[in-house]
Amino acid sequence: MATTTIARPRRRIRLGGWQFVAPFMILFLGAIVAPVIYAVYLSLFRDQLVGGNAFVGLANYATLLGDEKFWSSLLRVTLFLIIQVPVMLALGLIAALALDSVRMRWIPFFRIALFLPYAVPGVVAALIWGFMYGSEFGLAGSVNSLIGSDVIEPLSPQWILVAIANIATWQFAGYNMLIFYSALRTVPGELYEAAAIDGASPLRIILSIKLPALRGAIVIAVVFSIIGSFQLFNEPNLLKVLAPNAISSFFTPNLYAYTLSFAGQQYNYSATIAIVMGVLTGVIAYIVQLRGTRSEQR
Repeated sequence: MATTTIARPRRRIRLGGWQFVAPFMILFLGAIVAPVIYAVYLSLFRDQLVGGNAFVGLANYATLLGDEKFWSSLLRVTLFLIIQVPVMLALGLIAALALDSVRMRWIPFFRIALFLPYAVPGVVAALIWGFMYGSEFGLAGSVNSLIGSDVIEPLSPQWILVAIANIATWQFAGYNMLIFYSALRTVPGELYEAAAIDGASPLRIILSIKLPALRGAIVIAVVFSIIGSFQLFNEPNLLKVLAPNAISSFFTPNLYAYTLSFAGQQYNYSATIAIVMGVLTGVIAYIVQLRGTRSEQR
């Protein structure tokens, strides 16, 4: 018997989806992937007195492990993260719960008022608060002159990190509030009706309904806050002029990398710091997101 072979139809490659994705992919590859690859490339070289820019492999990373300035800056932003982020998220959460309350009036006004500091550019916010922190011309100096004592010194080495944390909290608490408030608005009204029928108190409603509904939003806010803390740059860079004794050139890792690159012309070592901070930030953010996702699925 003659066997007949059935020709399988060739699968047509549908390019319609790729055509829609192509603009984003081109921008993503050119603006994100390519600079990261180039930074990795730079971190593998070093300018030497003899031989010029020579390939050194992982020598820059080995140098970074023993760099006290880098570890000091990393410890400082870690302390900033541990203290400032919980305070900022707590304030945003309290504000969101207050706006979601039935008894609250003028909700649109307060929502816009709390979110308005986020609309102020970071550079402008740092300049505004830097003027208020000034010991000779600002609000702090006026208060000290009024009471006749230098009690308020936000630009001193002891309080400069708290002063920067205050700026970040003022600027981003409203942003986190909006994330939490948006998540609360998605809670079905039937849950509140059932809780009212069961005689649940407002505190019980918050603990049993609202906070569980906010788990995903809290994870997102924590991840964004971690990334923002490790990227701390604008505030110390601008306040450095007003507080040169309190803010050093290696106050934060980003400021350290910026100083090495633009003031010291050490592009290779600066790229090494950028790569290490990027990997460290990504790992910590991924761990937080993974743990938050597992807690939400339970």
